Amino acid sequence: MTIIQKTYNPKEVENKWYSHWLEQDFFSSKPDKDKQPYTIVIPPPNVTGVLHMGHMLNNTIQDILIRKARMEGKEACWVPGTDHASIATEARVVAMLKEKGINKSDLSREQFLQHAWEWKDKYGGIILDQLKKMGASCDWKRTKFTMDPNLSEAVIDVFIKLYKKGLIYKGYRMVNWDPQGKTAVSDEEVIHKEVQSKLFYLKYKVVGNDEYISVATTRPETIFGDTAICFNPVDPRYNHLKGKKLVVPIVNREVPVIYDDYIDIAFGTGALKVTPAHDINDYNIGIKHNLEIIDVFTEDGKLIALAGSYAGLDRFVVRKKIAKDLAELGLLEKTEDITNKIGFSERTDAIIEPRLSSQWFVDMKKFLDKNPEVLSAVLQDEINIYPPKFKNTYRHWLENIKDWCISRQLWWGQQIPAYYMPDGNFVIAKNIEEAQSEALHKYGITLQPSDFRQDEDVLDTWFSSWLWPISVFDGIKNPENEDIKYYYPTNDLVTAPEILFFWVARMIMAGFEFKGKKPFTNVYLTGIVRDKSGKKMSKSLGNSPDPFELIEKFSADGVRVGMLLSSPAGNDLLFDEKLCEQGRNFCNKIWNAFRLIKGWTITNDTTSQPNKVAIEWFETKLNAALLDIEDNFSKYRLSEALRTLYLLVWDDFCSWYLEMVKPGFELPIDAHTYNQTILFFEKLIKIIHPFMPFISEELWHELKIRESRDCVIVASWPIAGTVNNLLIEEAAIAIEVITNIRNIRNAKQLPKHHTFELFIKSEKPDVYQKFDKIITKLAVVSDIKFTHQKIDNCAGFVVQGDEFFVPLQIEIDVEKEKENIIKEINYTEGFLNSVEKKLSNERFTSSAPLEVVEIEKQKKQDAITKLKTLKESLSKM
Repeated sequence: MTIIQKTYNPKEVENKWYSHWLEQDFFSSKPDKDKQPYTIVIPPPNVTGVLHMGHMLNNTIQDILIRKARMEGKEACWVPGTDHASIATEARVVAMLKEKGINKSDLSREQFLQHAWEWKDKYGGIILDQLKKMGASCDWKRTKFTMDPNLSEAVIDVFIKLYKKGLIYKGYRMVNWDPQGKTAVSDEEVIHKEVQSKLFYLKYKVVGNDEYISVATTRPETIFGDTAICFNPVDPRYNHLKGKKLVVPIVNREVPVIYDDYIDIAFGTGALKVTPAHDINDYNIGIKHNLEIIDVFTEDGKLIALAGSYAGLDRFVVRKKIAKDLAELGLLEKTEDITNKIGFSERTDAIIEPRLSSQWFVDMKKFLDKNPEVLSAVLQDEINIYPPKFKNTYRHWLENIKDWCISRQLWWGQQIPAYYMPDGNFVIAKNIEEAQSEALHKYGITLQPSDFRQDEDVLDTWFSSWLWPISVFDGIKNPENEDIKYYYPTNDLVTAPEILFFWVARMIMAGFEFKGKKPFTNVYLTGIVRDKSGKKMSKSLGNSPDPFELIEKFSADGVRVGMLLSSPAGNDLLFDEKLCEQGRNFCNKIWNAFRLIKGWTITNDTTSQPNKVAIEWFETKLNAALLDIEDNFSKYRLSEALRTLYLLVWDDFCSWYLEMVKPGFELPIDAHTYNQTILFFEKLIKIIHPFMPFISEELWHELKIRESRDCVIVASWPIAGTVNNLLIEEAAIAIEVITNIRNIRNAKQLPKHHTFELFIKSEKPDVYQKFDKIITKLAVVSDIKFTHQKIDNCAGFVVQGDEFFVPLQIEIDVEKEKENIIKEINYTEGFLNSVEKKLSNERFTSSAPLEVVEIEKQKKQDAITKLKTLKESLSKM
């Protein structure tokens, strides 16, 4: 007998095995022509980040996929890395400097970047170290950063190539402006939220008479930029104002009346104050009607000097102040509470301000015209998206795509390779030397390095990460290197639906543009982690637990299991800490099962017939489960795969198989049964490993049945054998019989070792004869007898149309028994009614699989038989 540690100690186990895996270099990968590559590139978390529940879910899924591929003998390569996150990182560095009494404006670009790199070197690797705690088996030697020299150079090369192809241009356009980050952001970086706002009705005086026109607006602070008042030409209320001018309140500037069919007659008063510098629709009207454009905000959302006494105040401070001042002047007719949608910066959560500025753009329509595979690859399933419902979302975005604003008014990032000359023209070049050459070639002028000024802006972070599957293998600068040829295209991408456009679609665009092929084959979109009430988990809301506190409490394996149990692809996860507790309990269940097995003594006795049946049953049950798990993996239903494994281990193996073969108290087990049980346990550990790497590795080494053992991380994934479905069905019947007898024992409060005979009225006695010794053992039945008659004064039940009678041979409380039978009749009648209702539903019977319909028909027949038996028993009392 081998005695192992009574309780499982996850802390000791996790540290021990992760260190061992690293020491043995199990995570590393290199091209091997004799092996099939399997590649995942991590969605690079922000360098500013720390592990949260979304990361925990996403990286658990990736680790499961990579560990299974490794066990399948593939050359598994999981590339980790971080994203430089221009806006978020610059904000962190600016805040850090401010704490030291240093303003960014007092530093040169070089000085600021020195501080930024120091910050990155100190804090930037935190999240990658945290990933190791949850078991991530990344190839850490391949760790990349989007501002590594090679990756940054690739970004600049791509910009230059796209510019020369006419796919990048500079334009003066209205963009989404983040006043907190003081930078432009793309349309996809704007989160629209429903908020409670006020609609202000302002009074504009008609020049030349005493009439006032009421104009509704949510933004009275922008009146300093008003350059016209616009009405719909078909609105009869305002036809008399043609050729007139109105006076902007407080500003006292006269602006013309114009007419345009853009105006919604039903909104507000049907009058629109036109502020071309601060609304895209107003801007379009302004261009159409040749209106003046007056920008009244600074880059940080404050009013400019033109606003007089309001100058220097924040836009929202001015909104409240100007409403009060207008009311005092009698120029505020009324206010209304409304609900409307406002754009927020995805990075800083500041309210977006539309702003006219000179920016760099990718011409997305031209890009897609050049690369039609970006859409067709997804629609034709060359690239598979799981769940498939997101294909339509993807198509809609591409078919309605807007140009991508790629310039950011920041210092942290890849600086745009545009060099301006003294005359205002610019050249696109990799460095000053190339800029000189380009100026001579394009403009015929010779300039000194000091004559050039490089564009101050940096590129959008996504402009580097869209190259990620290529650039991590140096595929832009060195397109024929061994790594890119072996690992690209990658296999699976695991990410969140909210960055389907930010990142996934753009990586597909980059893949076809720069490699002529897709960047990955499958995209698994995880859901959003929400709390029990359905709210998105957020540290700011205080509803997001710390993953490390959960790991401390429930173990890394427990948390991994807990998260995945409620995480079907594309559907949000309603997280409950109890799921992690369930995961921990699963660890303990596996550990205790192993302790039970290793506690047995072994004999050379012949294997008993019941054990042979049990072994045969569990082997086919394991094969069936393995086939189901493989099918779920192929469809990226990892949650369902885990559920199948969970039931196989907890119910089939622990609750039934081990009970079937377990020897009596202090009795030995035959060697064949023991060895088969160990082999089953080995297979289970292998299947468990991708989901629960730590406890599986610990138990793999505890088995110690061979002189030389590799780690389970590199063991071979089990292959499913044949499945005997008839045996599975027969065992299910036997298990149902045992369960019913146990329920009778509990209901009658019978002593644990109280035995009785079991009478069976059946046309198929072979089923029960095959499992008779198992039934008698687990149900504590003294004997099984077959009968053609009903047995009176017995507890009874029905399984698969067969009737079972248990003569209890104890005094029965007749009144209580009547009460119980009546309750059972009522329940069974309700059950029968629900089944009949389902079977009478034509949609169900015509669309459900035939075997499902047959199961419902069998349920109906069982319920009818059971009711008949119950009513007969009641009539004889």
